[in-house]
Amino acid sequence: MAKYIYQYENWTNFTWRETDINAVFGEVRHLQGKIVGQMNTLGFATKEEATLTTLTLDVIKSSEIEGEKLDYDQVRSSIARRLGINIAGLIHTNRNVEGVVEMMLDATQNYQKPLTNKRLFGWHAALFPTGHSGMHKIEVGRYRTGEMQIVSGAMGKEKIHYEAVPANKVKEEMDNFLKWFNSNSSIDPVLKAAIAHFWFIIIHPFDDGNGRIARAISDLMLACADKTTERYYSLSSQILVERKQYYEILQKVQHSSGDITDWLNWFLHCLKSSLLATEKTLQKILRKTEFWKIHENTVFNERQRLVLNKLFDGFDGKLKSSKWAKIAKCSADTALRDIKDLMDKRILRQEQQGGRSTNYELADF
Repeated sequence: MAKYIYQYENWTNFTWRETDINAVFGEVRHLQGKIVGQMNTLGFATKEEATLTTLTLDVIKSSEIEGEKLDYDQVRSSIARRLGINIAGLIHTNRNVEGVVEMMLDATQNYQKPLTNKRLFGWHAALFPTGHSGMHKIEVGRYRTGEMQIVSGAMGKEKIHYEAVPANKVKEEMDNFLKWFNSNSSIDPVLKAAIAHFWFIIIHPFDDGNGRIARAISDLMLACADKTTERYYSLSSQILVERKQYYEILQKVQHSSGDITDWLNWFLHCLKSSLLATEKTLQKILRKTEFWKIHENTVFNERQRLVLNKLFDGFDGKLKSSKWAKIAKCSADTALRDIKDLMDKRILRQEQQGGRSTNYELADF
């Protein structure tokens, strides 16, 4: 059995080949600067909208990587409420949603504060408000006291993917990690975000929730890199897209003797893809802002505002009158009246390829 990285002496003196990562690192730094620059030319409301959209995606996708699906509207409402952003139709949110949001906002909004044992325990307790993970009771708000294996497969045919640092070493390893994390090292914060993610995952200090906390730690360090609490790109969204490679690369590098080039390379490419995806999201947000600016004096009812915002945020499938009725919780007749009114105002139009049912789309403006 190959040794794990933490079984080598001085295992945290990580090394990497600069020449292998320089090009992608440069691209990432360039894209970050470009996006923050673009955002700074925008109005306050647009920046708020972009931050709200990004943080919502980050929370949802980070949970989805672990196989947990959260409600988009609940997450968005919870973040808006905590950041004091005014949005229509705030809804009640579950405790588990509140917990994930609390952790993510503490990481990104308080990125200048040191990361401590106490702060990490707070995040962990927020993630597991009932003291259970699914059906299992777990140790909450403290480091694990039991050994940790990551296994898959049916009982009797289990495959061990990873055995984490022994429980009696966790506290010592975490102290070492936090000391490094909070020090003003000469390492660029983007690389520090990548190293911290890997280092934390290797220690695996909690009974559960290690992946989500590792991604929150990366987000905290990326906020340091951008020097702003405003978030415009979501690393977790991209990790979800590349989830298979994410686990494969972690599994490969966990057996390295200290060289983590492959992990840094993967992380930086993932971050680059996330930044490129953000450019598309920004176009959407700009279009939405532009629309509401043009129509600031147009009369709309609440149902129309609700569905129009959904269309701008990215809509699943086609807009039909039946779907309108469902989203706006109204009768089919009311939905048709709403749609006809928007067509008269030249805001909606019928899609060209008709077919049996009529679909509607936003008209050019």
